[in-house]
Amino acid sequence: MKNKTRINITLICSLLIFAVAIFRILTESLSSTPLVVAYILAITGLIGVVSNGVMLKKFRTN
Repeated sequence: MKNKTRINITLICSLLIFAVAIFRILTESLSSTPLVVAYILAITGLIGVVSNGVMLKKFRTN
């Protein structure tokens, strides 16, 4: 798998994790997931989105 493809896949997955966690926090509709887990997923998803965005930007400039 090429490096650019891997970065794009991880960026999309991190964004999805972040979106699901924020959806859980804001709507409180997914009662099977504890709220603490949703906060942890939101933080790690945001870290993943930012870091993969920086990596993709560096990859495109090289």
